[in-house]
Amino acid sequence: MIIVGKILILIGSIFLFLGGLGIFRMPDVYNRLQAGTKATTLGFMTLTLGVGFMHPSWFLKCIVIIIFIAFTNPVSSSVLAKSAYRRGVNPRKVDKK
Repeated sequence: MIIVGKILILIGSIFLFLGGLGIFRMPDVYNRLQAGTKATTLGFMTLTLGVGFMHPSWFLKCIVIIIFIAFTNPVSSSVLAKSAYRRGVNPRKVDKK
């Protein structure tokens, strides 16, 4: 189980890194929210599951944390997007060539 845990932690870390990179690469707030939320949610859940596999006594706690993140991260992203929309933040338009 230690090997599985290490692999899951590595995969989760890669997703977290890519999510952070996506936040810097995307052109506007809506794309940044989408890139950051999806990648970091999956990355954090995978990383936490890996920790649960490495420490079996923590597994139930890790599952509770995963369920909490699965509900709160997308909801907070939606609230931030709605707030940006209400403040009048327009999506950046890309010119088609």
